[in-house]
Amino acid sequence: MSTVDGTPRGRRLRDRVPVRLRHHWKPAGALCAGLAVMLYAFGDARVSPYVTSASRVEADTITDDVKGTVGLYDTSVKHSIQLEYEQTDFDKMMKEFKKDGTKDSIPADLTIDGVYLQDVGIRLKGNSTLMSLRGNRGGMPGGGQMPGGDGMPAGGAGRRAGQGGGAPGGGQAPGGGAGGRGGGMTQYDLSAGKPEELPWLIKIDEYVEGRAYQGEREISLRPGSNAQVPFNEALALSLIDGTGEPAERYGFTTLKVNNRPTAVRLMVENPDTEYAEAVEGESVVYKARAGGTFDYQGDDPSKYETSFRQLNKVGSQDLEPVMKLAEWVEKSSDEEFAADLDKHVDVDSFAHYVATQNLLMNFDDMAGPGKNYLLGYDLNSKKFSVLGWDYNLTFSGDATAGPDDEMSMGGGMGGRPGGTGGQDGGPGGGMPEGMPEGMPELPEGAEMPDFGDLPGAPGGDAGKGGGMRSGHALKERFLKLDAFDAVYKKAYQDLYEKFYASGKATKTLDDLAEQATRAGVAAKDVESAVGTLRTTVTERTAALAKDKEVSG
Repeated sequence: MSTVDGTPRGRRLRDRVPVRLRHHWKPAGALCAGLAVMLYAFGDARVSPYVTSASRVEADTITDDVKGTVGLYDTSVKHSIQLEYEQTDFDKMMKEFKKDGTKDSIPADLTIDGVYLQDVGIRLKGNSTLMSLRGNRGGMPGGGQMPGGDGMPAGGAGRRAGQGGGAPGGGQAPGGGAGGRGGGMTQYDLSAGKPEELPWLIKIDEYVEGRAYQGEREISLRPGSNAQVPFNEALALSLIDGTGEPAERYGFTTLKVNNRPTAVRLMVENPDTEYAEAVEGESVVYKARAGGTFDYQGDDPSKYETSFRQLNKVGSQDLEPVMKLAEWVEKSSDEEFAADLDKHVDVDSFAHYVATQNLLMNFDDMAGPGKNYLLGYDLNSKKFSVLGWDYNLTFSGDATAGPDDEMSMGGGMGGRPGGTGGQDGGPGGGMPEGMPEGMPELPEGAEMPDFGDLPGAPGGDAGKGGGMRSGHALKERFLKLDAFDAVYKKAYQDLYEKFYASGKATKTLDDLAEQATRAGVAAKDVESAVGTLRTTVTERTAALAKDKEVSG
């Protein structure tokens, strides 16, 4: 962020405004004036914005694709990222975030694998991960993360109806490099004084319209650094990549921010327009928002914008397919759901998605409080597929969980969706009064974390829409009905062979250890983290091998 002579350069006010707005301020001004007139004349009328175009063309195209010296996600080489920004911009960003949770971008200069890009945008990324940065409001004691990474506390497995009782290894205590099981239950002591450890989203085109780096507009730097780098997420992405289902690419990299020390981080492809366009077939992809809901909310598309963000083909396609799917799932009888699901959803693909989440012990999937999923709508088949992302909660909880067990927070045993419930009585189990199981006692003066609208959570309300509510009607009804048992179990068996029986998970851990060591993680830290995760993989493999429904 300096000139040739080393003097810090000033940044004009207009340079802080996104390029798209600077280039098109006149049409934007005219639009605002027009809207003001319409509001005055038709203020009491409701306008439902439907898109009528039949075009399938992506309007937001890349015009400047910067080529690098090495592949961005080439895991065989060493990567480096450097970010330089004005401290005043960072301080202002942090002040606004602490005040109201706003996560606005600030300009920065990026050097990635030796390639310099001026004026990218960077912003904080995450939800509960960032709680410690807001003065511990709702965060964990000591300013750490709530167990469960970017989502909520993870833990054991919930039994489906008729399978009550506990399983060994269910409850997990937070803390430690891998939460006792090699999964994503690490607490991160984040601080504005250590920006190299913060979870960042790098936006290549934030201030330079149409620019990308090797076809990527966004790069995510995941929570966890050095000894706490998320091996579990890298393992999950590696395993999914071999199944034919979409998986984000990743790589270990060093990160240096201004003059701060270097930290090793996991960089992951962030679901954006290009990720959506790469989905097999001609699809529109919708990203679920963490505070949203899958509930049917009527025929006004604007009601769904707080629940889903359309990633591609904006302007030529709209949210109407999602609206229709939500309505059908909510209003169809069990008989209609069983008979007609394949008219709305690619059932084989969905079975693979659901089985994958269970096999990888992922609590925070489409039914988790973080709502980490994408809906892909194939414009030719007119069917949906469900795509996963954000796997930093994988390999947490009960390694003995089988295909009929439901991953849940805490460590208790919940009921099968629509079933009788478990020993803790609440949906999904694991949430006794006061605190989730496995959490440490609160020190004097500390506040109880705010779990939003999570069913059974302290202060939560399962009847409210949105918020941090768990559950997803599409997944729950799919698992509840016997009509889909065969396709689900077949997918589960196939993936068990690919993930575990083949030895791929164990071999992948060896490769991840080599990548992290090359990036600069201390050998003893790599050995400890990978060793803990290897124990989880070994236990998972052995438990599933004993399950005749899985191994045959």
